[in-house]
Amino acid sequence: MHYPLWKRSFDVLGSILGLIILLPFVPLIALAIKLDSHGPVFEKLDRVSEGRVVGVYKFRSMVKNARTLKPQLAHLNERKDGPLFKIKNDPRVTRVGRVLRKLRIDEAPQLMNVLRGELALVGPRPREPEEAEQYPEEYKIIINFRNGATGFSQVNGASSLPFLKELELDKYYVEHLSFWLDLKIFLKTLAILFFDPTAV
Repeated sequence: MHYPLWKRSFDVLGSILGLIILLPFVPLIALAIKLDSHGPVFEKLDRVSEGRVVGVYKFRSMVKNARTLKPQLAHLNERKDGPLFKIKNDPRVTRVGRVLRKLRIDEAPQLMNVLRGELALVGPRPREPEEAEQYPEEYKIIINFRNGATGFSQVNGASSLPFLKELELDKYYVEHLSFWLDLKIFLKTLAILFFDPTAV
């Protein structure tokens, strides 16, 4: 699928501005993460974007071996309507991680992926490869589009939505792509981040 020039320009300008704003806070965030728990400051998680697996950057918000603990916590998964995994009070999340997640700061390093052209600033929600493999056939179009740091489903309920509703919103976005829709989602994301960060 052709990626519009206006969208790439939006990605580059938005990610550079976001990284400039984030940069002064990185040392403080890094220090808090290191003092709170063992492990790296950043983590690189596999996500699907444009039909391939990319390493998406995040501030580490979980214990170092979080992924290996997932099978042991499967019985606590609150998402029963699809392949997604969510525990409200996930024991793998660190104290600092809870704050980072509440303020949505943990996902800020994804702006590096946007700058590199691996993610879009606005797009469908990036999923783990094993989750994307379970998309119903009519929603496979989402996988082949460049997924985003924020998106239509993220600003309309995100993980509180039923699995298929998330996919419906992301499919709608892909099929109705426009500069004005991107701008609307981007501005709504900023409003949520500044006034209600727990809503995304």
